[in-house]
Amino acid sequence: MDLHPLAERFAAVAGEYERGRPEYPPEAIQELAAEFDLAPGAPVLDLAAGTGKLSRALLAGGMDVVAVEPQASLREILSTSIGSERTLEGTAEAIPLADASVRAVTVADAFHWFDAQRALAEITRVLKPGGGLAVLAAIPDWREASWAHELGTLLQSMRPEHPYFDGPPWREAVRAAGGWSEPREIQVSTEQSTDPERLVDYLASMSWVAALSDAERSQMLGRVKDLIESGHTPSRMPVHLMIGMSTLL
Repeated sequence: MDLHPLAERFAAVAGEYERGRPEYPPEAIQELAAEFDLAPGAPVLDLAAGTGKLSRALLAGGMDVVAVEPQASLREILSTSIGSERTLEGTAEAIPLADASVRAVTVADAFHWFDAQRALAEITRVLKPGGGLAVLAAIPDWREASWAHELGTLLQSMRPEHPYFDGPPWREAVRAAGGWSEPREIQVSTEQSTDPERLVDYLASMSWVAALSDAERSQMLGRVKDLIESGHTPSRMPVHLMIGMSTLL
């Protein structure tokens, strides 16, 4: 299955994604383990794993992780970070795993790219009875920075139609599919160290920024860097991790 045109752009910014995106704290993995009753060594699928930010946290939390990622440049970093034996090429709509082979499926900042009903059918297929789905979104909180409002206005003015912001929430897809518990959501907050280069990498890793022409992207990121460097940036800023969870009935 073809990827969404914007999702395809992550292939060109794999390095920026790895450098700029937040890490997942141990507390998030503990919440998943408690919610889905995951014992150490439980088999977990990290779907659309990107460069392996969440995969690494799951491994550190004692899970037996297999990660599926469709794009080669992301998968190369993923394989280096968690091992080629744990890394598979595939999509949410065609998961290369056997039926009833994992206890949980995690999706970090990616569910909005899926064909939701096809993906949920595949997730249901690979989950063991009573297995769980976790949909995570990492949201940096930049409000303490002096440039936050101006940057937000700039991003809002330039962003095209985007399935994360403009599409239906994942909860609606789960309810429509049937066979799942009522989705619930919790928040885990952590902090991330900041510097202008890392913040610019974060913005460069956004799909729609990566989709700009070279000239447009360079101009925008240069403007952002100037804005950040000319204002106040705390050495650490919060990251709010929203974790949505549902269990297969």
